[in-house]
Amino acid sequence: MIPAEIIKLKRDGNELSREQIYNFITGYLDKSIPEYQMSALLMAIYFSGMTDAETNALVEIMLNSGKRVDFSHQTAYVADKHSTGGVGDKVSIILAPLMAATGISIPMLSGRSLGHTGGTLDKLETIPGFKVDIEIAEFRQQVDDIGIAMIGQTKEICPADRRMYSLRDVTGTVESIPLICGSIMSKKIAEGIKGLVLDVKTGNGAFMKNIDDAHDLGNTLCKIGRAFGVDTDAVYSSMEQPLGNNAGLWCEVQEAIQCLVGNGPEDTMKVTFELGAKLLLQAGLAKSKSAAIALQNELIANNKAYNKFLEMVEYQGGNPVDIENYQKLHNPKYIREIKCNNSGYVQSMDAYKIGIVLVELGGGRKKTSDIIDPSTGIKFFKKIGDKVDGGDVLFQLFNSDEKKLKSAESLLNDCIIVGNQKMSHQLILD
Repeated sequence: MIPAEIIKLKRDGNELSREQIYNFITGYLDKSIPEYQMSALLMAIYFSGMTDAETNALVEIMLNSGKRVDFSHQTAYVADKHSTGGVGDKVSIILAPLMAATGISIPMLSGRSLGHTGGTLDKLETIPGFKVDIEIAEFRQQVDDIGIAMIGQTKEICPADRRMYSLRDVTGTVESIPLICGSIMSKKIAEGIKGLVLDVKTGNGAFMKNIDDAHDLGNTLCKIGRAFGVDTDAVYSSMEQPLGNNAGLWCEVQEAIQCLVGNGPEDTMKVTFELGAKLLLQAGLAKSKSAAIALQNELIANNKAYNKFLEMVEYQGGNPVDIENYQKLHNPKYIREIKCNNSGYVQSMDAYKIGIVLVELGGGRKKTSDIIDPSTGIKFFKKIGDKVDGGDVLFQLFNSDEKKLKSAESLLNDCIIVGNQKMSHQLILD
């Protein structure tokens, strides 16, 4: 195999065979193919796409590049959730313990920040002592013991994806349906799950900018999941504005805690309940969507979901006392307020640009070696449809690096549009 010839084939829009994909990825893993050639192939895939056969082969090769977790001994329904990425999306941190409180087992492999979107692992690691790097045996035992574990991708699970994932983040090849599908589904199938729900984001702050592309992605993901024996459903939600009242690192964990004790923002809870309902219906634990939502409300009201979160935190090395005193942790050194210059209504927000501002603040990575600042975040005082008066605070930016804060502040000018007409925002899409 000559790697450059494979790159040229895909560059020119040809279909690669399973053997060609296998040989290229294997060569990348054993380092006989360098990163610059893998970057070139990723870019060729980004522009030329992949057929269903190529995409299924990619998933299979990534899946078989490492070990798979076995939960066949479990009597509980074993399931997971995945979001295609957004700004302010802390739903996994809420939904996982909520579903575990229903009796569903949740073995969740999460990712780090990717492009302008935040990473669940980066957020969880702001909990003092919380370990996300756990070996498969310990991961499986934790799920058996308490019904939930939220960890990072281990060296044993889909090593091909782990290396390609970080490369995509810094080579501008994130927004590719086959690459997204390969990355998501190889890891999820490797978890040994029976069911999966997908939060497919669409809008200016999502990788899929319009609902048609989101449907293409969601349908492809569902088709792959079912082909590999996983009951897979998709929910389509808007990322025309950040989700919730905060986006960043520790501030999102704080908001997730507020959600688990019944004080969460309405939009965050709506997405959470929509996804949870799909899993409860899959598992046969609810007979209707309304019954599934009622059950979730009950588990938040009686603190069972919150207590399950505390149980997970303690099992993975954190201290529940830190969660109880969450307002005292990671307080930022610097805060700036962005005020409105005129009166009217918020007509639109640029969630993508807000995500870029978060990276500039220190809440994401420009290169794989960047260190993330846990105190980084943006608080949103106004969202689409809200009335504003001149002088009202629109955003509050905070972090612990004044130079980065000043740089980020200058980027926020066009992130929100205020006009005379009141606009509506549809959160859950068909």
